[in-house]
Amino acid sequence: MTSYPHPIIAREGWPFLAIAVVVAILASTFVPGILSFLAWIIALFVLQFFRDPGREIPQQTNAVLSPCDGRVIKVERAQDHYGEREAILVSVFMNVFNVHSNRSPADGTIQKVQYFPGKFVNADLDKASLENERNAIVLNTTAGQIITFVQVAGLIARRILCYVKKGDVLARGQRYGFIRFGSRVDIYLPLNATIKVAIGDKVSATTTILAEL
Repeated sequence: MTSYPHPIIAREGWPFLAIAVVVAILASTFVPGILSFLAWIIALFVLQFFRDPGREIPQQTNAVLSPCDGRVIKVERAQDHYGEREAILVSVFMNVFNVHSNRSPADGTIQKVQYFPGKFVNADLDKASLENERNAIVLNTTAGQIITFVQVAGLIARRILCYVKKGDVLARGQRYGFIRFGSRVDIYLPLNATIKVAIGDKVSATTTILAEL
């Protein structure tokens, strides 16, 4: 299992959860009825959104793991502008009901971290990859190949959190960031990678193998 000091609920969610619960308690006390019911529904939504369970880590050494939960919306050859190469792009779209903790897809050393301010169009659209707010990490894996993974903000997501920097060493399944309220992650893989997912597949962070190097 991945080691994580705040199991079950992501540390990013505690302030939101505290506010939601306090509002729900106040609503139950002073305005019982439909408003109170709606306040508790919102509190439950916040609770489920910020869940962050530990995950089993596949030990296959050449595996590239999914960095997030969601649905595969793109598998195609593309230009990796961050790693400056041709690559295979796998895009995973996260809705508001997915776990939004981001985890490293492989073991390696970070070569580059680049943040780009941008728009907040629907993350399901093609143009989101290059126009939306995003944060890219270029990882030199222990296998000597480059993997780039990019956190992309969405229509509702307005906050990308990244906790790593150039030179840091990541282990597969290690938590490196979080995106609030729905978005997408783009993964750029070497052209010789064997892709193990297809458009429409549902994937889970760390446990799903996206590709083999």
